[in-house]
Amino acid sequence: MSVFTFDPDPPRVASPWLRPADSGKKPAATARSSRPSESVPLGLLSDYGVTKLEAEPQEGPTEYKLHLLLRPRRRYEKMSTTDRISGSTQTRPPSDARSSGLASTPVGPSTPSSQTRQDRLEHLTTQLLWRLQQSCPYHASSAASELVIPQLPDEGIAPNGQVKIGKLLPGLEASRGALYEIGVADDGTLVGLTKEEMDESLATLRVMAASLGCNMKVLRMVVVGDCEWVESSGPEEQVGLSSEAIRHQSKLWVAEAFITPELQPRDATQKSAPVRPHPFSRPTEEALPDPKQGPLTTDQLRVTLTGPTTSGKSTILGTLSSGTLDNGRGKSRLSLLKHRHEVASGITSSVAQELIGYHGGDIINYGHSGVESWIDIHDFTKDGRLVYLLDSAGHPRFRRTILRGVVGWAPHWTLLCIAADGTDSAPGFGAVSSSPDSPGTVGQGVDLASAYLDLCLRLGLPLAIVVTKLDLANKASVLDTLRKLLSGIKNAGRVPKILQQDPASATDFGHVSAKDRETVEKTVDVMVEQGNLLDVVPIVLTSAVDGRGVSLLHALLQSLPLPPRPTSLDYTGPALNPEQPTCLFHIEDRFSLPASYSLATSAADQEIDLGTVVAGYLRFGSLSIGDRVVVGPFPPEDDESRGPTPDDKQLSGSYGLSTSHPSSAELGRIAARNAVSASAIKGEWHHASIVSIRNLRLPVQTLAAGQVGSIGMIFEPPKRENPDGSVEVLAPSVPRIRKGMVLAVPSQHMAAGGLSLQAASGLTAVFDNPEASSLTVGSLVNIYIASVRSPARVVSVSRTGRAQDASAMPTEDIDDVFNLNEEMDTSDVQAATTAAASQSHVQLELLTTREWIELGAPILILEGGSKDKSGLEGFVGKVVEIVD
Repeated sequence: MSVFTFDPDPPRVASPWLRPADSGKKPAATARSSRPSESVPLGLLSDYGVTKLEAEPQEGPTEYKLHLLLRPRRRYEKMSTTDRISGSTQTRPPSDARSSGLASTPVGPSTPSSQTRQDRLEHLTTQLLWRLQQSCPYHASSAASELVIPQLPDEGIAPNGQVKIGKLLPGLEASRGALYEIGVADDGTLVGLTKEEMDESLATLRVMAASLGCNMKVLRMVVVGDCEWVESSGPEEQVGLSSEAIRHQSKLWVAEAFITPELQPRDATQKSAPVRPHPFSRPTEEALPDPKQGPLTTDQLRVTLTGPTTSGKSTILGTLSSGTLDNGRGKSRLSLLKHRHEVASGITSSVAQELIGYHGGDIINYGHSGVESWIDIHDFTKDGRLVYLLDSAGHPRFRRTILRGVVGWAPHWTLLCIAADGTDSAPGFGAVSSSPDSPGTVGQGVDLASAYLDLCLRLGLPLAIVVTKLDLANKASVLDTLRKLLSGIKNAGRVPKILQQDPASATDFGHVSAKDRETVEKTVDVMVEQGNLLDVVPIVLTSAVDGRGVSLLHALLQSLPLPPRPTSLDYTGPALNPEQPTCLFHIEDRFSLPASYSLATSAADQEIDLGTVVAGYLRFGSLSIGDRVVVGPFPPEDDESRGPTPDDKQLSGSYGLSTSHPSSAELGRIAARNAVSASAIKGEWHHASIVSIRNLRLPVQTLAAGQVGSIGMIFEPPKRENPDGSVEVLAPSVPRIRKGMVLAVPSQHMAAGGLSLQAASGLTAVFDNPEASSLTVGSLVNIYIASVRSPARVVSVSRTGRAQDASAMPTEDIDDVFNLNEEMDTSDVQAATTAAASQSHVQLELLTTREWIELGAPILILEGGSKDKSGLEGFVGKVVEIVD
């Protein structure tokens, strides 16, 4: 995001009652807590030990108001809090100059007389919006253009009337709220209002907040003084003539109100007496937020870029996301690199994310004139398509990062990037360069491009191939590269399809060419007709330097079909699984940020924020703000206190990932010193409540299945049952979350039966590859299941035969494929011949930590590598049994 529109640490909403302007004075220890509750705390000024607040800050989420009346105020004869009449610039008249006629004559309003009640309400509402935006991390928002000003009823605003909360204004979901100090002058003087005027002012504020989709809560009411005024008992037209003057006395009040965005389902907020649902009950369809409270578009494609370290993944992604060409030295990729060593070496070691939008023929990226951040991409894309692109590492040394992109984030499509000039500069096709900047010698001289292609095909990923660096390759190297790619694709039983670019689109990086879209849609139509995203593998030839193929690649990203929305039955079918939750969110990242921004309103406000923010994707179900969830599995508190979590220990989760890829013997020595069976560790689940949701950085109220998002949640304080049966609330602490955990909503069946989610200590997987039976019992391996990346020990290996239909299928002459103008049909390629096949059952014991593993989920097993291997060789199977 732009540094001018994003504040990573917006000001905290803190009460000025905790920072008195009186030097040397502190709030009294007896000051009452003023956190939101059903009753408004009432108090005296002496309870707080202050006589004046600090001056109103010009910026920030705190506003001082003498009053919020939409009518003229009366004139007071005496006010103990100020020498001036509240709401007027006139000084208080001397006590010996009072008369009934003069005293009862109302002064003009504090606003110009030409300003109507509706104009003043509009001005006050716009001011409230500005204060709410002051506590938002992201300031540049289109919310102001959608501001809805409430229309005043003819009879005015009822002080205690019910106000219907409107739709939350876009951009306010991330606001921490705003504080209003009513009855306080700009310099902090506690002037005060009568009870009648205060009720009217609070009613006005409530209407203003509701029009923005916000709640208003009175935090404190403090008596600051008293006042006197004179009123005539006769008709208004007789004022000052013969009417009898009546003297009134009243206390002066100051109120503090807290305005916050309403993030609960809209229908639920309208109930006067809401019934608290079961802790794990799901909201009904009627109680769910309307679709407008979710993302602007549900057409969201998740794509991972993978390939060898020299294939130009980051460069082509930088060109796609910025709309600018590369200079041949990696200029376009600089914005994607997170670490200094990545910039120095040109080698990516982490996962970077970018967002691109498509609306009609327009490309919405950072090259668009109105885009400064992802929020703007959401706004301009509207109901078009959003493509979330993940750039992963390429060097085998960082294979955990590689597999995090292609396995952990569960991409809808994978773009395999292969350099067209690989055969010119490497002894083997796609081999890693031996330059001094290369991090280690793993994979040197190994055919890394073929290893990546083989990995993607074995994982069964919907695949497209991007051939890069056309500007550096000659015709011979391009044909040699294509020959090997096409051969590998056909051997896997898939159909390669080379796409041709419209030459006229090479210079337009803001729009997708109509001819390019037509070319891509022909291939996409074949996929849709077959109902299988795996059969066809599109191939695009590109150059980030001269722009060839970039528009065609945009057209491909815009048109690639989405898989069906995931459900909990995808892996197991309709079979009953009593431990299957109704909603499952895989945690791929976590942040040291507060989940909610607590309000400092009490002198004793030392509470620890028991929240955190996690990022990942929603496997199935839906999540809404306010849902109560479980998170885990965590190790017991006793084990957790011994030291860092396994995710913090690089070694325990990185067997075989050293620079030289240690052998099995070295893995055995490591295991003897560090490995602990997960069965010896009890898995625990912690309860939390969701307080914020972002979908691709856009604040939303609901996250749907298959979408990527970040979840802010508040953990419930832990409890302990004493021997006498009483329940003791323990000291608050934030459990340490690691990647690979899950966030889930248990099913009604689990909640009713008191069941908890399983925390697996082992599993059994089945592999169609007969070579999986070569795994050695007792050896250590790394397993990858969804977001889980864990070391494991092989307990047993068994092999069972399974007959298959034998069919001898001829293959076509591969040389005809290299005519780039030739169309290829799916009937031209047939599956490889196999006379028989066998399955291998492998039982694994997890080490160090327990994990939540979904029955039927795909699993990848990698052994320890060596210098003569790429480190990506492994076995892909399916989980068929889970050991608790």
